[in-house]
Amino acid sequence: MDLEQIILSYNPTAPLPEARTIPSTWYTDERIFDLEKRTVFSRSWHFAARVDQLREPGDYVTSEIAGEPIVLVCGNDKSLRAFFNVCRHHAAAIMTEAAGHANQMRCPYHGWTYSLEGELKGTPDFSGVCNFDRNENGLVSVESAKWEKWVFVRLDGRQSLPLNTAIDGLQNFLGTDLTDQFRRLNLQDLHWFKRRHYTLNCNWKVFVDNYLDGGYHVPHLHKGLDSVLDYSNYTIENGARFCLQSSPIVTRGADDEVGAVRSGRRALYYWLYPNFMINYYDGVMDTNLVIPLGIDRTEVVFDFYFTDVSAAARARNAASIDVGQRIQNEDVAICESVQRGLQSRAYTAGRLSVQREAGEHLFHRLLYSDLNSGL
Repeated sequence: MDLEQIILSYNPTAPLPEARTIPSTWYTDERIFDLEKRTVFSRSWHFAARVDQLREPGDYVTSEIAGEPIVLVCGNDKSLRAFFNVCRHHAAAIMTEAAGHANQMRCPYHGWTYSLEGELKGTPDFSGVCNFDRNENGLVSVESAKWEKWVFVRLDGRQSLPLNTAIDGLQNFLGTDLTDQFRRLNLQDLHWFKRRHYTLNCNWKVFVDNYLDGGYHVPHLHKGLDSVLDYSNYTIENGARFCLQSSPIVTRGADDEVGAVRSGRRALYYWLYPNFMINYYDGVMDTNLVIPLGIDRTEVVFDFYFTDVSAAARARNAASIDVGQRIQNEDVAICESVQRGLQSRAYTAGRLSVQREAGEHLFHRLLYSDLNSGL
């Protein structure tokens, strides 16, 4: 089957009661993965750094999106900028650490040096080269913008402007409904505490599907988490490019370990297309960034935030992260099982629960739109 047939085998117009999932080939065919990199991961906005990592001139963070190396840096004017982390001389990565501080950006290969604003400043042993203009050989910009605690980039956007300049692109992508909801959460009271990385042997979409099943798997797979959620009053709300899953928190009969660190009135689980999740409880938040490493390999990066990150709160915060680890371990096992099943001749596509899987339906329709546009 050619690529166009694979894409068009999914019907994005079917209403939820009649809808099927995307075909299994979307999770196993390398051509789909290549097309995703050119469309889904190039045209959408992607979380690339935390704002707290880029506070002072010279602070930088490196990232990779759709195979493209990116560096984000706080300039001397305290504006945040993003560039392709590729030297204009012979294409080596300029900044090689995950994050750090530097007064300038110097390529380790031949010593070409760039300012924090991306201007080419130094080219050792390069005299005598004809028709070479330094002004035309600065780092190539990437569109970038910040929202709440996070910096986002878009590969196929206009060149980046300083982040203290009004940029409508990200706000339009997120939508006013989502940004208004987050404004009411007062995230300024939460502070970053720790990061953890997980690697799964599955396609990135399997992890997203699992997240978006409206809590369908929670009573069966996450007994501890299920003990603090009111499953019968679990709600799903779709926006244009986001899904909010929410549940009242209950204390009666709660698992002791989970109940001690998951409290408040409601649990809020936000998914932002295509691969960013924000999980919010009272005084606790974690984000999940889902990074495709290959057709059947995925990295998920967790950042944990708490209202109190003092030494006195360290033990409680660590206990909260341990609960997250327990839930993640359960998800890893089932996601890898699903990936194996997707390769079976016995499975082509499945059906969706009208009560539970509206978020997954939205995800699949957005994927179709992006992939179809790239044919």
